[in-house]
Amino acid sequence: MIDLGTRLELFVEDFLVDSQEGTSLKLQAPVFAGEALAFDKPWEGCFVGYPTVIQTDEGVHLYYRGHPMVGDSTDQVTCYAFSEDGVHFERPELGLYEIEGDRANNVIRVRQEEGAHNFTPFLDTKPGVPADERFKALGSIPVDGKSPLAAFVSADGIRWRRMQEEPVITKGAFDSQNVAFWSESEGCYLCYYRTWAGANDPTEFKGVRTISRVASDDFLHWGEMEWMDYGPTPPEELYTNATKPYFRAPHIYLAFPKRFNPSRTTLSDAEVEKYGIVPQYAVEVSDGVFMSSRGGNRYHRTFMEAFVRPGRDRANWVSRTNMAAYGLAQTATDEISIYYQHRYAQPGHYLARYTVRLDGFASLNSPYAGGEMITKPLCFTGNRLVLNYATSGAGSIRVEIQDEHGVALPGFPLEDGLELFGDEIERVYSWESGTDLSALAGTPVRLRFAMKDADLFSLRFAG
Repeated sequence: MIDLGTRLELFVEDFLVDSQEGTSLKLQAPVFAGEALAFDKPWEGCFVGYPTVIQTDEGVHLYYRGHPMVGDSTDQVTCYAFSEDGVHFERPELGLYEIEGDRANNVIRVRQEEGAHNFTPFLDTKPGVPADERFKALGSIPVDGKSPLAAFVSADGIRWRRMQEEPVITKGAFDSQNVAFWSESEGCYLCYYRTWAGANDPTEFKGVRTISRVASDDFLHWGEMEWMDYGPTPPEELYTNATKPYFRAPHIYLAFPKRFNPSRTTLSDAEVEKYGIVPQYAVEVSDGVFMSSRGGNRYHRTFMEAFVRPGRDRANWVSRTNMAAYGLAQTATDEISIYYQHRYAQPGHYLARYTVRLDGFASLNSPYAGGEMITKPLCFTGNRLVLNYATSGAGSIRVEIQDEHGVALPGFPLEDGLELFGDEIERVYSWESGTDLSALAGTPVRLRFAMKDADLFSLRFAG
């Protein structure tokens, strides 16, 4: 039996689903919302990488690698931008480093010893964290020809210091974005990073790009690496992973990997010249995919289809583009913004903003012909059922509450349920007997959903 309590549950995998007929889980398509920041400063260049967004009470912090020259690792820097609304970002003139004789820039790291290649911060939500360690980060540093990860901390997210001189994670190929966070549900720090399936040594670059993770209690001492498992799905090249707890349901980790497709070429020589694309980046394509996890070393690859395609912009059909930023931002009461790099390896490189509805990454979907889904037995501690849903004008959702054996409970049969239609982020569901479910709290029940031309994005029992 599933103990839901009052927590929010998403339909990103079949965790709640026991049986269904006519319904299915559906990946939603984020909506392109325009340019958030053009990477057009001399110290940024057309190889900007590994964007990270962190939303705090002050606004949305953006970090990214500046990398003007192909094949040159010495000129890489870490840049910082800020947005009050998560829509338009500005570069503050921080004056921390002199770049080409001028301190009027937004650079916060400049050397490989400072992790500038792939410096990836996060806001530490572990209870009791000191104020001057509120922000933490991992970044690769050069050690004996390898690039292990060092740990950094900051009070303001701009001025950083090394936690210790020695690297903290050493087993891996760390040239990609290495993301970390405090897991409320697992009670530890986690780092998800790229490894190579087929390599005998995790530091080798051999085989297919994949993802591993490692855990820590204190961010300094890390355990043994775990290879991530994707279930019965075909292997694919996953270049980055952007794995992070969903802020409205932190027991669910959402991941937005960049799927790398080597040797798939679609651009003509004329198009490469037209857009100014660095030629070696025109021979491969990348897109964005979506995964989820509930902890441990298992990803749920419920959807193999792309979450973000390269699209109709021909200049976006290049290698290493369509990389998702690590982190989400809520930019309206009913909207989440997700950020992707577009037009990599060319002068028009920029950070794009996409939007989804709150909780709207995937849904339980029913076509016009209708369908039903019955949940596994569950118990709850609230007194109202709250749904995030959308229907067509002709569509509808009805809900029945059953006992754990599948028998409709008195007062809550399907025919007594409200015929719900519309498009709402939070709607308290009602039966003829009302909305009060307090008499059922703590009792094993099942929910039966009868749907027509409708999507159900999330549910929870409210107190």
